[in-house]
Amino acid sequence: MSVAFRRESDEEHLEPKFELPIPPGPNYVTPTGLAQIEARLAALEAAVEAGGTDEQVKALRRDLRYWHQRHSSAIPAPHPAAGTVGIGSTVTFTLRGKRQTMTITGHDEADPARGKIAFASPLARALLGLSAGDFADFGGAEESIEINEVSAA
Repeated sequence: MSVAFRRESDEEHLEPKFELPIPPGPNYVTPTGLAQIEARLAALEAAVEAGGTDEQVKALRRDLRYWHQRHSSAIPAPHPAAGTVGIGSTVTFTLRGKRQTMTITGHDEADPARGKIAFASPLARALLGLSAGDFADFGGAEESIEINEVSAA
Protein backbone atom coordinates (compact mmCIF):
# COMPACT_ATOMS: atom_id res chain seq x y z
CA MET A 1 0.00 0.00 0.00
CA SER A 2 1.27 3.44 -0.85
CA VAL A 3 2.34 5.68 1.99
CA ALA A 4 -0.06 8.29 0.66
CA PHE A 5 -3.01 6.10 1.63
CA ARG A 6 -2.03 5.00 5.09
CA ARG A 7 -3.45 6.76 8.12
CA GLU A 8 -0.81 8.58 10.09
CA SER A 9 -1.22 9.00 13.81
CA ASP A 10 -1.29 12.41 15.36
CA GLU A 11 1.83 11.47 17.33
CA GLU A 12 3.99 11.53 14.18
CA HIS A 13 3.50 15.26 13.76
CA LEU A 14 4.24 16.35 17.31
CA GLU A 15 7.52 18.01 18.18
CA PRO A 16 9.80 15.60 20.07
CA LYS A 17 10.14 16.24 23.79
CA PHE A 18 13.75 16.51 24.92
CA GLU A 19 15.24 16.51 28.37
CA LEU A 20 16.12 19.92 29.76
CA PRO A 21 19.78 20.75 29.06
CA ILE A 22 22.20 20.57 31.96
CA PRO A 23 24.80 23.38 32.01
CA PRO A 24 28.32 22.01 31.52
CA GLY A 25 30.87 22.06 34.30
CA PRO A 26 30.50 21.86 38.06
CA ASN A 27 27.18 22.73 39.68
CA TYR A 28 28.31 25.23 42.31
CA VAL A 29 25.47 26.60 44.43
CA THR A 30 25.10 29.23 47.11
CA PRO A 31 23.02 28.40 50.20
CA THR A 32 20.15 30.42 48.66
CA GLY A 33 20.51 28.54 45.38
CA LEU A 34 20.37 25.16 47.15
CA ALA A 35 17.23 26.25 49.02
CA GLN A 36 15.64 27.29 45.72
CA ILE A 37 16.42 23.90 44.16
CA GLU A 38 14.88 22.12 47.15
CA ALA A 39 11.77 24.33 46.97
CA ARG A 40 11.35 23.57 43.26
CA LEU A 41 11.70 19.85 43.93
CA ALA A 42 9.01 19.99 46.62
CA ALA A 43 6.65 21.99 44.39
CA LEU A 44 7.15 19.65 41.42
CA GLU A 45 6.68 16.53 43.55
CA ALA A 46 3.41 17.99 44.88
CA ALA A 47 2.28 18.84 41.35
CA VAL A 48 3.02 15.30 40.12
CA GLU A 49 1.05 13.92 43.09
CA ALA A 50 -1.87 16.18 42.20
CA GLY A 51 -1.87 14.74 38.67
CA GLY A 52 -3.30 16.24 35.53
CA THR A 53 -3.39 15.27 31.89
CA ASP A 54 -0.82 12.80 30.58
CA GLU A 55 1.07 15.61 28.83
CA GLN A 56 1.10 17.76 31.97
CA VAL A 57 2.39 14.90 34.11
CA LYS A 58 5.07 14.04 31.51
CA ALA A 59 6.25 17.66 31.50
CA LEU A 60 6.28 17.77 35.31
CA ARG A 61 8.25 14.52 35.49
CA ARG A 62 10.76 15.84 32.95
CA ASP A 63 11.23 18.97 35.08
CA LEU A 64 11.46 16.80 38.19
CA ARG A 65 14.27 14.72 36.62
CA TYR A 66 16.15 17.93 35.83
CA TRP A 67 15.85 19.30 39.38
CA HIS A 68 16.72 15.93 40.98
CA GLN A 69 19.88 15.88 38.88
CA ARG A 70 20.71 19.49 39.81
CA HIS A 71 20.15 18.70 43.50
CA SER A 72 22.26 15.53 43.46
CA SER A 73 25.13 17.28 41.64
CA ALA A 74 25.05 20.47 43.75
CA ILE A 75 28.40 21.50 45.18
CA PRO A 76 28.35 24.15 47.91
CA ALA A 77 30.48 27.02 46.59
CA PRO A 78 33.58 27.70 48.66
CA HIS A 79 33.43 30.94 50.60
CA PRO A 80 35.64 33.52 48.90
CA ALA A 81 38.33 35.25 50.91
CA ALA A 82 37.17 38.53 52.44
CA GLY A 83 37.25 41.29 49.85
CA THR A 84 37.82 38.88 46.95
CA VAL A 85 35.23 38.21 44.23
CA GLY A 86 33.92 34.66 44.32
CA ILE A 87 30.68 32.72 44.01
CA GLY A 88 28.26 34.35 46.41
CA SER A 89 29.96 37.77 46.28
CA THR A 90 28.18 40.98 45.49
CA VAL A 91 30.44 43.15 43.34
CA THR A 92 30.15 46.82 42.47
CA PHE A 93 32.21 47.69 39.42
CA THR A 94 32.51 50.24 36.66
CA LEU A 95 32.29 48.95 33.10
CA ARG A 96 32.65 51.43 30.23
CA GLY A 97 31.87 54.33 32.56
CA LYS A 98 28.70 52.74 33.97
CA ARG A 99 28.60 51.65 37.61
CA GLN A 100 26.86 48.30 38.18
CA THR A 101 26.30 45.88 41.02
CA MET A 102 26.02 42.12 40.43
CA THR A 103 25.91 39.05 42.63
CA ILE A 104 27.73 35.97 41.35
CA THR A 105 25.64 32.82 41.77
CA GLY A 106 25.22 29.26 40.55
CA HIS A 107 23.59 28.55 37.18
CA ASP A 108 20.08 27.86 38.49
CA GLU A 109 19.99 30.93 40.71
CA ALA A 110 21.15 33.36 38.03
CA ASP A 111 18.75 36.12 36.99
CA PRO A 112 20.58 38.91 35.14
CA ALA A 113 17.53 41.18 35.20
CA ARG A 114 17.80 41.12 39.01
CA GLY A 115 21.55 41.56 39.12
CA LYS A 116 22.45 37.86 39.58
CA ILE A 117 24.85 36.29 37.10
CA ALA A 118 26.13 32.71 36.86
CA PHE A 119 29.74 32.09 37.81
CA ALA A 120 30.41 30.67 34.33
CA SER A 121 29.21 33.78 32.47
CA PRO A 122 31.91 35.80 30.68
CA LEU A 123 31.42 38.79 32.99
CA ALA A 124 31.64 36.68 36.15
CA ARG A 125 34.75 34.90 34.87
CA ALA A 126 36.37 38.31 34.32
CA LEU A 127 35.54 39.34 37.90
CA LEU A 128 36.40 36.15 39.85
CA GLY A 129 39.44 36.45 42.08
CA LEU A 130 39.68 40.25 41.91
CA SER A 131 39.49 42.75 44.77
CA ALA A 132 38.48 46.40 45.13
CA GLY A 133 40.80 48.61 43.10
CA ASP A 134 41.67 45.87 40.60
CA PHE A 135 41.11 46.21 36.85
CA ALA A 136 40.06 43.46 34.43
CA ASP A 137 39.97 43.00 30.68
CA PHE A 138 36.51 42.40 29.22
CA GLY A 139 34.92 42.35 25.80
CA GLY A 140 38.23 42.70 24.02
CA ALA A 141 39.14 45.91 25.85
CA GLU A 142 42.03 46.03 28.30
CA GLU A 143 41.25 47.16 31.84
CA SER A 144 37.64 47.96 30.91
CA ILE A 145 36.35 46.86 34.34
CA GLU A 146 37.29 48.53 37.60
CA ILE A 147 36.26 46.78 40.83
CA ASN A 148 34.84 49.34 43.27
CA GLU A 149 33.54 47.18 46.12
CA VAL A 150 33.23 43.50 47.04
CA SER A 151 31.00 42.11 49.78
CA ALA A 152 29.56 38.79 50.83
CA ALA A 153 26.04 38.31 49.48
